[in-house]
Amino acid sequence: MKHTVEEVRLKNGARGLLIDVPGATVMSFQFQFRAGNRYVAHKDIYETAHIMEHMAFGANARFKNEHDFESEFTKNGAYHNAYTSDMSMVYVADCADFEWERIFDLQRVSICQPKFNGEELEAEKGNVKSELTGYLNNHNRVLWPKVQQLLGEDVYTFNQRLKTIPNVALKDIKEHHARTHTSNNMRFVIAGKLAGRKAEIKRQLDDWELAAGERFDAPHDEFKSAKPTLIRRKEASNLTFALSMVIPRELTDEESDAMNCLDHILTGTMHSRIYGSARKKGLAYGMFSDTSVGFHDSSWDFGGQVNLETSGALFDIIVRELKHVLDGKITENEIAAAKSYALGRHQMGAQTVAQISNFYTNRYFADGVVKDYEKVPDSITGTSRDCMISTAREFITHDTTVLAGVSSGERSDIVELNDKLDTLFAQARQ
Repeated sequence: MKHTVEEVRLKNGARGLLIDVPGATVMSFQFQFRAGNRYVAHKDIYETAHIMEHMAFGANARFKNEHDFESEFTKNGAYHNAYTSDMSMVYVADCADFEWERIFDLQRVSICQPKFNGEELEAEKGNVKSELTGYLNNHNRVLWPKVQQLLGEDVYTFNQRLKTIPNVALKDIKEHHARTHTSNNMRFVIAGKLAGRKAEIKRQLDDWELAAGERFDAPHDEFKSAKPTLIRRKEASNLTFALSMVIPRELTDEESDAMNCLDHILTGTMHSRIYGSARKKGLAYGMFSDTSVGFHDSSWDFGGQVNLETSGALFDIIVRELKHVLDGKITENEIAAAKSYALGRHQMGAQTVAQISNFYTNRYFADGVVKDYEKVPDSITGTSRDCMISTAREFITHDTTVLAGVSSGERSDIVELNDKLDTLFAQARQ
Protein backbone atom coordinates (compact mmCIF):
# COMPACT_ATOMS: atom_id res chain seq x y z
CA MET A 1 0.00 0.00 0.00
CA LYS A 2 1.28 3.44 -0.91
CA HIS A 3 1.98 5.68 2.05
CA THR A 4 3.93 8.72 3.21
CA VAL A 5 5.65 9.23 6.56
CA GLU A 6 6.12 12.38 8.61
CA GLU A 7 8.03 12.53 11.88
CA VAL A 8 6.61 15.03 14.36
CA ARG A 9 8.10 16.45 17.54
CA LEU A 10 5.45 17.91 19.80
CA LYS A 11 5.80 20.86 22.13
CA ASN A 12 5.33 18.57 25.15
CA GLY A 13 8.38 16.48 24.18
CA ALA A 14 6.60 13.48 22.67
CA ARG A 15 7.76 12.27 19.28
CA GLY A 16 6.17 10.07 16.69
CA LEU A 17 5.35 9.15 13.13
CA LEU A 18 2.19 10.03 11.24
CA ILE A 19 1.76 7.63 8.32
CA ASP A 20 -0.78 8.66 5.70
CA VAL A 21 -2.25 5.71 3.81
CA PRO A 22 -4.64 7.23 1.25
CA GLY A 23 -7.95 5.42 1.00
CA ALA A 24 -7.35 3.27 4.09
CA THR A 25 -10.50 2.14 5.91
CA VAL A 26 -8.63 1.37 9.15
CA MET A 27 -6.68 3.47 11.65
CA SER A 28 -3.82 1.93 13.62
CA PHE A 29 -2.38 3.43 16.82
CA GLN A 30 0.73 2.44 18.78
CA PHE A 31 2.08 4.27 21.84
CA GLN A 32 5.37 3.25 23.44
CA PHE A 33 7.05 4.16 26.71
CA ARG A 34 10.40 2.97 28.03
CA ALA A 35 8.58 1.46 30.96
CA GLY A 36 9.33 -2.27 30.78
CA ASN A 37 10.74 -4.63 33.38
CA ARG A 38 14.19 -3.01 33.35
CA TYR A 39 12.70 0.27 34.60
CA VAL A 40 10.91 -0.93 37.74
CA ALA A 41 11.97 0.81 40.97
CA HIS A 42 13.81 -2.27 42.27
CA LYS A 43 14.03 -5.96 41.43
CA ASP A 44 12.05 -7.14 44.46
CA ILE A 45 8.99 -5.81 42.61
CA TYR A 46 10.14 -6.97 39.17
CA GLU A 47 6.57 -7.71 37.96
CA THR A 48 5.35 -4.16 38.58
CA ALA A 49 5.47 -3.16 34.91
CA HIS A 50 3.78 -6.35 33.74
CA ILE A 51 0.99 -6.10 36.31
CA MET A 52 0.46 -2.42 35.48
CA GLU A 53 0.12 -3.32 31.81
CA HIS A 54 -2.60 -5.84 32.75
CA MET A 55 -4.41 -3.02 34.60
CA ALA A 56 -4.06 -0.60 31.68
CA PHE A 57 -7.65 -1.00 30.51
CA GLY A 58 -9.25 -1.07 33.93
CA ALA A 59 -10.80 1.70 35.98
CA ASN A 60 -10.04 5.22 34.77
CA ALA A 61 -11.41 8.74 34.96
CA ARG A 62 -14.42 7.85 32.79
CA PHE A 63 -15.14 4.18 33.51
CA LYS A 64 -15.57 2.38 36.82
CA ASN A 65 -14.00 -0.92 35.73
CA GLU A 66 -12.48 -2.91 32.90
CA HIS A 67 -15.83 -4.40 31.89
CA ASP A 68 -17.35 -0.98 31.22
CA PHE A 69 -14.28 0.30 29.37
CA GLU A 70 -14.03 -2.84 27.22
CA SER A 71 -17.71 -2.71 26.32
CA GLU A 72 -17.43 0.86 25.11
CA PHE A 73 -14.10 0.44 23.32
CA THR A 74 -15.06 -2.61 21.26
CA LYS A 75 -18.72 -1.87 20.47
CA ASN A 76 -17.95 -1.16 16.79
CA GLY A 77 -15.35 -3.89 16.39
CA ALA A 78 -12.25 -1.96 17.48
CA TYR A 79 -9.30 -3.92 18.86
CA HIS A 80 -6.89 -2.96 21.62
CA ASN A 81 -4.06 -4.59 23.53
CA ALA A 82 -0.86 -3.82 25.42
CA TYR A 83 2.40 -5.67 25.96
CA THR A 84 5.45 -5.38 28.18
CA SER A 85 9.04 -6.35 27.35
CA ASP A 86 12.34 -5.83 29.13
CA MET A 87 12.46 -2.32 27.66
CA SER A 88 9.02 -1.23 26.55
CA MET A 89 5.38 -0.93 27.39
CA VAL A 90 3.33 -0.54 24.21
CA TYR A 91 -0.37 0.18 23.78
CA VAL A 92 -1.90 -0.81 20.43
CA ALA A 93 -5.30 -0.30 18.84
CA ASP A 94 -6.95 -0.73 15.45
CA CYS A 95 -10.35 0.61 14.51
CA ALA A 96 -12.60 1.41 11.58
CA ASP A 97 -11.86 4.77 10.02
CA PHE A 98 -15.27 6.21 10.91
CA GLU A 99 -14.62 5.97 14.67
CA TRP A 100 -10.98 6.96 14.88
CA GLU A 101 -11.63 10.08 16.99
CA ARG A 102 -13.62 8.14 19.59
CA ILE A 103 -10.96 5.41 19.87
CA PHE A 104 -8.15 7.98 19.99
CA ASP A 105 -9.85 9.68 22.93
CA LEU A 106 -10.45 6.39 24.77
CA GLN A 107 -6.75 5.61 24.45
CA ARG A 108 -5.96 9.00 25.98
CA VAL A 109 -8.17 8.26 28.96
CA SER A 110 -6.71 4.81 29.58
CA ILE A 111 -3.07 5.93 29.23
CA CYS A 112 -3.26 9.31 30.97
CA GLN A 113 -6.04 8.92 33.54
CA PRO A 114 -6.01 5.41 35.04
CA LYS A 115 -7.61 4.91 38.46
CA PHE A 116 -5.66 1.98 39.80
CA ASN A 117 -7.48 0.21 42.64
CA GLY A 118 -6.78 -2.66 45.01
CA GLU A 119 -9.50 -4.95 43.68
CA GLU A 120 -8.16 -4.89 40.12
CA LEU A 121 -4.59 -5.20 41.40
CA GLU A 122 -5.34 -8.46 43.20
CA ALA A 123 -7.21 -9.81 40.19
CA GLU A 124 -4.37 -9.00 37.81
CA LYS A 125 -1.77 -10.44 40.18
CA GLY A 126 -3.67 -13.70 39.83
CA ASN A 127 -3.84 -13.39 36.05
CA VAL A 128 -0.13 -12.61 35.77
CA LYS A 129 0.70 -15.57 38.01
CA SER A 130 -1.41 -17.81 35.78
CA GLU A 131 0.27 -16.41 32.64
CA LEU A 132 3.83 -16.90 33.91
CA THR A 133 3.06 -20.34 35.32
CA GLY A 134 1.77 -21.31 31.90
CA TYR A 135 5.04 -20.16 30.34
CA LEU A 136 6.90 -22.64 32.54
CA ASN A 137 5.33 -25.38 30.42
CA ASN A 138 6.84 -23.86 27.27
CA HIS A 139 10.48 -24.90 27.02
CA ASN A 140 11.41 -22.06 24.67
CA ARG A 141 9.91 -19.53 27.08
CA VAL A 142 11.91 -21.07 29.93
CA LEU A 143 15.14 -21.25 27.94
CA TRP A 144 15.76 -17.84 26.42
CA PRO A 145 15.54 -15.67 29.58
CA LYS A 146 18.06 -18.06 31.12
CA VAL A 147 20.34 -17.56 28.12
CA GLN A 148 20.05 -13.77 28.55
CA GLN A 149 20.92 -14.12 32.21
CA LEU A 150 23.87 -16.44 31.58
CA LEU A 151 25.35 -13.94 29.11
CA GLY A 152 25.11 -11.14 31.66
CA GLU A 153 21.79 -9.38 31.07
CA ASP A 154 20.23 -8.11 34.28
CA VAL A 155 16.91 -9.94 33.81
CA TYR A 156 14.91 -12.49 35.78
CA THR A 157 13.72 -15.93 34.73
CA PHE A 158 10.02 -16.77 34.96
CA ASN A 159 10.53 -18.68 38.20
CA GLN A 160 12.23 -15.64 39.71
CA ARG A 161 9.55 -13.32 38.37
CA LEU A 162 6.78 -15.37 39.94
CA LYS A 163 8.31 -14.88 43.38
CA THR A 164 8.10 -11.10 43.09
CA ILE A 165 4.35 -10.91 42.37
CA PRO A 166 3.27 -10.86 46.07
CA ASN A 167 5.65 -7.94 46.72
CA VAL A 168 3.91 -5.55 44.32
CA ALA A 169 1.67 -3.05 46.11
CA LEU A 170 -0.74 -0.48 44.73
CA LYS A 171 1.74 2.32 45.51
CA ASP A 172 4.30 0.57 43.27
CA ILE A 173 1.87 0.52 40.34
CA LYS A 174 1.07 4.21 40.78
CA GLU A 175 4.75 5.14 41.17
CA HIS A 176 5.73 3.23 38.02
CA HIS A 177 3.01 4.89 35.97
CA ALA A 178 3.83 8.39 37.22
CA ARG A 179 7.58 7.99 36.61
CA THR A 180 7.47 6.30 33.21
CA HIS A 181 4.29 7.54 31.51
CA THR A 182 5.49 11.01 30.65
CA SER A 183 5.39 13.04 27.47
CA ASN A 184 9.17 13.04 26.94
CA ASN A 185 9.19 9.25 27.35
CA MET A 186 6.41 8.68 24.82
CA ARG A 187 6.82 7.64 21.20
CA PHE A 188 3.91 6.91 18.86
CA VAL A 189 3.08 5.68 15.38
CA ILE A 190 -0.35 6.48 13.94
CA ALA A 191 -1.26 5.13 10.51
CA GLY A 192 -4.35 5.45 8.33
CA LYS A 193 -6.12 8.01 6.19
CA LEU A 194 -4.55 11.12 7.72
CA ALA A 195 -5.16 13.76 5.05
CA GLY A 196 -6.72 16.76 6.79
CA ARG A 197 -6.35 15.14 10.23
CA LYS A 198 -2.71 15.62 11.17
CA ALA A 199 -3.09 19.04 12.77
CA GLU A 200 -5.90 17.82 15.02
CA ILE A 201 -3.98 14.69 16.01
CA LYS A 202 -0.94 16.76 16.96
CA ARG A 203 -3.06 19.25 18.88
CA GLN A 204 -4.74 16.51 20.90
CA LEU A 205 -1.48 14.70 21.66
CA ASP A 206 0.06 17.97 22.87
CA ASP A 207 -2.84 18.24 25.33
CA TRP A 208 -2.51 14.73 26.78
CA GLU A 209 -2.44 14.88 30.58
CA LEU A 210 1.13 13.66 31.10
CA ALA A 211 3.96 15.16 33.14
CA ALA A 212 7.08 16.17 31.19
CA GLY A 213 9.43 13.54 32.67
CA GLU A 214 12.40 12.23 30.70
CA ARG A 215 13.30 9.72 27.99
CA PHE A 216 15.14 6.99 29.87
CA ASP A 217 18.46 5.65 28.62
CA ALA A 218 18.70 2.04 27.53
CA PRO A 219 20.45 -0.20 30.10
CA HIS A 220 23.97 -1.26 29.20
CA ASP A 221 24.98 -4.78 30.28
CA GLU A 222 28.46 -6.26 30.21
CA PHE A 223 28.35 -9.58 28.39
CA LYS A 224 30.44 -12.65 29.14
CA SER A 225 30.67 -16.25 27.99
CA ALA A 226 29.09 -18.95 30.15
CA LYS A 227 29.48 -22.67 30.60
CA PRO A 228 27.07 -24.96 28.73
CA THR A 229 23.91 -25.13 30.81
CA LEU A 230 21.12 -27.69 31.11
CA ILE A 231 17.68 -26.96 32.53
CA ARG A 232 16.57 -30.45 33.43
CA ARG A 233 12.89 -31.26 32.98
CA LYS A 234 11.85 -34.87 33.39
CA GLU A 235 8.81 -34.35 31.17
CA ALA A 236 10.94 -32.98 28.27
CA SER A 237 10.91 -35.71 25.63
CA ASN A 238 13.51 -33.98 23.42
CA LEU A 239 16.15 -31.24 23.60
CA THR A 240 15.14 -27.60 23.17
CA PHE A 241 18.42 -25.75 22.59
CA ALA A 242 19.66 -22.20 22.27
CA LEU A 243 23.05 -21.02 21.04
CA SER A 244 23.69 -17.30 21.40
CA MET A 245 26.73 -15.27 20.32
CA VAL A 246 27.16 -11.59 21.20
CA ILE A 247 29.39 -8.75 20.04
CA PRO A 248 29.57 -5.47 22.03
CA ARG A 249 28.46 -3.11 19.29
CA GLU A 250 25.48 -2.35 17.10
CA LEU A 251 25.62 -3.77 13.61
CA THR A 252 25.24 -1.29 10.79
CA ASP A 253 22.18 -1.59 8.55
CA GLU A 254 24.41 -3.09 5.86
CA GLU A 255 25.74 -5.72 8.27
CA SER A 256 22.27 -6.49 9.61
CA ASP A 257 20.94 -7.02 6.08
CA ALA A 258 23.90 -9.26 5.29
CA MET A 259 23.33 -11.41 8.38
CA ASN A 260 19.61 -11.69 7.63
CA CYS A 261 20.58 -12.95 4.20
CA LEU A 262 23.00 -15.45 5.76
CA ASP A 263 20.37 -16.65 8.24
CA HIS A 264 18.08 -17.38 5.31
CA ILE A 265 20.81 -19.37 3.57
CA LEU A 266 21.48 -21.39 6.74
CA THR A 267 18.01 -22.02 8.18
CA GLY A 268 15.38 -20.07 6.27
CA THR A 269 13.81 -22.79 4.12
CA MET A 270 13.40 -26.55 3.74
CA HIS A 271 16.33 -26.48 1.32
CA SER A 272 18.63 -24.34 3.49
CA ARG A 273 22.13 -25.46 4.43
CA ILE A 274 21.52 -26.40 8.07
CA TYR A 275 17.77 -26.78 8.52
CA GLY A 276 17.24 -28.23 5.05
CA SER A 277 20.04 -30.76 5.53
CA ALA A 278 18.67 -31.74 8.94
CA ARG A 279 15.17 -32.23 7.57
CA LYS A 280 16.46 -34.28 4.66
CA LYS A 281 18.22 -36.64 7.09
CA GLY A 282 15.28 -36.76 9.51
CA LEU A 283 17.31 -35.20 12.32
CA ALA A 284 15.14 -32.27 13.43
CA TYR A 285 11.63 -31.06 12.72
CA GLY A 286 12.42 -27.40 13.22
CA MET A 287 15.19 -24.91 13.97
CA PHE A 288 16.04 -21.29 13.25
CA SER A 289 18.77 -18.69 13.26
CA ASP A 290 18.31 -14.99 13.80
CA THR A 291 20.43 -11.84 14.08
CA SER A 292 19.23 -8.99 16.27
CA VAL A 293 20.64 -5.53 16.92
CA GLY A 294 20.31 -4.03 20.39
CA PHE A 295 21.15 -0.63 21.83
CA HIS A 296 24.79 -1.38 22.65
CA ASP A 297 25.31 -4.88 21.23
CA SER A 298 24.19 -7.42 18.64
CA SER A 299 23.47 -11.13 18.86
CA TRP A 300 23.48 -14.11 16.52
CA ASP A 301 21.20 -16.85 17.78
CA PHE A 302 20.41 -20.44 16.81
CA GLY A 303 17.68 -22.53 18.34
CA GLY A 304 15.28 -25.39 17.85
CA GLN A 305 14.17 -28.79 19.04
CA VAL A 306 15.84 -32.11 18.37
CA ASN A 307 15.67 -35.64 19.76
CA LEU A 308 18.60 -36.37 22.06
CA GLU A 309 19.70 -39.35 19.98
CA THR A 310 20.01 -37.20 16.82
CA SER A 311 21.29 -34.01 18.44
CA GLY A 312 24.95 -34.87 17.80
CA ALA A 313 24.33 -35.32 14.09
CA LEU A 314 22.45 -32.02 13.92
CA PHE A 315 25.28 -30.15 15.65
CA ASP A 316 27.77 -31.74 13.27
CA ILE A 317 25.84 -30.09 10.43
CA ILE A 318 25.75 -26.75 12.27
CA VAL A 319 29.50 -26.84 12.84
CA ARG A 320 30.24 -27.96 9.28
CA GLU A 321 28.15 -25.22 7.68
CA LEU A 322 29.42 -22.46 9.95
CA LYS A 323 32.98 -23.50 9.16
CA HIS A 324 32.12 -23.23 5.46
CA VAL A 325 30.86 -19.69 6.09
CA LEU A 326 34.02 -18.75 7.98
CA ASP A 327 36.07 -20.14 5.10
CA GLY A 328 34.13 -17.93 2.68
CA LYS A 329 32.30 -20.80 1.00
CA ILE A 330 29.09 -19.02 0.04
CA THR A 331 28.03 -18.99 -3.59
CA GLU A 332 26.66 -16.01 -5.48
CA ASN A 333 23.67 -18.16 -6.49
CA GLU A 334 22.79 -18.69 -2.82
CA ILE A 335 23.05 -14.98 -2.13
CA ALA A 336 20.92 -14.11 -5.16
CA ALA A 337 18.23 -16.55 -4.05
CA ALA A 338 18.21 -15.10 -0.52
CA LYS A 339 17.91 -11.56 -1.92
CA SER A 340 15.01 -12.59 -4.14
CA TYR A 341 13.21 -14.13 -1.17
CA ALA A 342 13.77 -11.01 0.96
CA LEU A 343 12.46 -8.73 -1.79
CA GLY A 344 9.29 -10.79 -2.06
CA ARG A 345 8.71 -10.81 1.67
CA HIS A 346 9.27 -7.06 1.82
CA GLN A 347 6.65 -6.41 -0.85
CA MET A 348 4.19 -8.78 0.84
CA GLY A 349 4.72 -7.05 4.18
CA ALA A 350 2.76 -3.88 3.37
CA GLN A 351 -0.68 -5.23 2.55
CA THR A 352 -2.48 -3.74 5.57
CA VAL A 353 -2.31 -0.57 7.63
CA ALA A 354 -1.13 -2.56 10.67
CA GLN A 355 1.69 -4.17 8.66
CA ILE A 356 2.85 -0.77 7.47
CA SER A 357 2.79 0.55 11.03
CA ASN A 358 4.79 -2.43 12.31
CA PHE A 359 7.45 -1.89 9.66
CA TYR A 360 8.31 1.44 11.28
CA THR A 361 7.65 0.81 14.97
CA ASN A 362 10.35 -1.75 15.71
CA ARG A 363 13.20 0.56 14.80
CA TYR A 364 11.55 3.86 15.69
CA PHE A 365 10.61 2.80 19.20
CA ALA A 366 14.11 1.42 19.75
CA ASP A 367 16.39 4.24 18.68
CA GLY A 368 14.31 6.84 16.86
CA VAL A 369 15.42 5.86 13.36
CA VAL A 370 12.80 6.31 10.63
CA LYS A 371 13.34 3.52 8.13
CA ASP A 372 12.87 4.39 4.47
CA TYR A 373 10.47 1.83 3.01
CA GLU A 374 11.29 2.75 -0.57
CA LYS A 375 15.03 2.19 -0.08
CA VAL A 376 14.73 -1.31 1.39
CA PRO A 377 14.89 -3.08 -2.01
CA ASP A 378 18.15 -1.27 -2.82
CA SER A 379 19.51 -2.20 0.59
CA ILE A 380 18.63 -5.86 0.03
CA THR A 381 20.09 -6.03 -3.45
CA GLY A 382 23.24 -4.26 -2.23
CA THR A 383 24.04 -7.00 0.28
CA SER A 384 27.60 -8.19 -0.28
CA ARG A 385 29.21 -11.55 0.23
CA ASP A 386 32.26 -9.96 1.88
CA CYS A 387 30.12 -8.14 4.45
CA MET A 388 28.25 -11.34 5.24
CA ILE A 389 31.42 -13.35 5.84
CA SER A 390 33.29 -10.67 7.79
CA THR A 391 30.33 -10.05 10.13
CA ALA A 392 29.87 -13.77 10.80
CA ARG A 393 33.59 -14.08 11.51
CA GLU A 394 33.37 -11.25 14.04
CA PHE A 395 30.73 -13.10 16.05
CA ILE A 396 32.95 -16.18 16.16
CA THR A 397 36.24 -14.42 16.88
CA HIS A 398 34.74 -12.29 19.66
CA ASP A 399 33.94 -15.60 21.39
CA THR A 400 31.23 -14.41 23.79
CA THR A 401 28.75 -17.23 23.70
CA VAL A 402 26.63 -19.75 25.55
CA LEU A 403 24.84 -22.99 24.70
CA ALA A 404 21.88 -23.96 26.86
CA GLY A 405 19.12 -26.51 26.63
CA VAL A 406 16.01 -27.97 28.23
CA SER A 407 15.75 -31.75 28.31
CA SER A 408 15.32 -34.82 30.50
CA GLY A 409 18.89 -35.88 29.72
CA GLU A 410 22.13 -35.24 31.54
CA ARG A 411 24.39 -32.21 31.60
CA SER A 412 27.00 -34.31 29.82
CA ASP A 413 24.73 -34.27 26.73
CA ILE A 414 24.88 -30.49 26.43
CA VAL A 415 28.62 -30.50 27.23
CA GLU A 416 29.28 -32.91 24.35
CA LEU A 417 27.33 -30.70 21.96
CA ASN A 418 29.21 -27.65 23.20
CA ASP A 419 32.51 -29.45 22.57
CA LYS A 420 31.51 -29.75 18.91
CA LEU A 421 30.75 -26.03 18.73
CA ASP A 422 33.96 -25.17 20.50
CA THR A 423 35.95 -26.38 17.49
CA LEU A 424 34.58 -23.31 15.67
CA PHE A 425 35.86 -20.91 18.30
CA ALA A 426 39.15 -22.80 18.72
CA GLN A 427 39.79 -22.39 14.99
CA ALA A 428 39.12 -18.65 15.28
CA ARG A 429 41.45 -18.32 18.33
CA GLN A 430 44.41 -19.64 16.35
